[in-house]
Amino acid sequence: MALILNIETSTSVCSIALAKDGKLIDYKEINDDKSHAEVLTVFIQEIFSKNNIEISKLDAVSVSKGPGSYTGLRIGISVAKGICYGQEIPLIAINSLQALAKNIFTDTKTPILNTLAVPMIDARRMEVYSAIYNFENNELQETKAIVIDEHSFLEQLNKHKLIFFGNGEEKCKTTISHKNAIFVDNYFCSARNMIQISENKFNNKKFEDLAYFKPFYLKSFIAIKSTKNILGI
Repeated sequence: MALILNIETSTSVCSIALAKDGKLIDYKEINDDKSHAEVLTVFIQEIFSKNNIEISKLDAVSVSKGPGSYTGLRIGISVAKGICYGQEIPLIAINSLQALAKNIFTDTKTPILNTLAVPMIDARRMEVYSAIYNFENNELQETKAIVIDEHSFLEQLNKHKLIFFGNGEEKCKTTISHKNAIFVDNYFCSARNMIQISENKFNNKKFEDLAYFKPFYLKSFIAIKSTKNILGI
């Protein structure tokens, strides 16, 4: 039983959702990866003001821990940590793919019999961050980075229907042609999908150590050297 602010910034979507006892109070989000640093704290201020709730009433902050965008994760986690330090409340971390998969069956009205969820977050080129979940949102295949080709997920596809979704789904859609592959377009990360997970974690006191918690990058950051000179030519 808690008032929790959920923050999702692992992809191009900047999203927050305020929930009480596992039920949504209000949310705000925008799909623009250039705006996270500009709008996140503004969104938080607006949602508390609109609903006449003081931030001091928060019991915890929940944040997407990754995998995902290096910059997005750093922004979201920095803000979440700042609130937790200031209010002296616990931090809850949620796997971005688990949250993405939480409501896919109900949102898309997909039959659950012999069907598994494969959330995907773009990792550039033909690579995605992915995992496999069942209807109960239990992880059946751990989170990892996968290079997509025509043989990807073939073993699972021969046994189950797989729902591919998330901002990395388009890469699969143009590469995988198996009869058991289901593709869901325009299904993105949202803090609203974190609500039940964060409530459960709060009730079970599954909190992070504020001093040592870091984003789950999965891959090491690799800086890309610009081909332009300092004059932009």
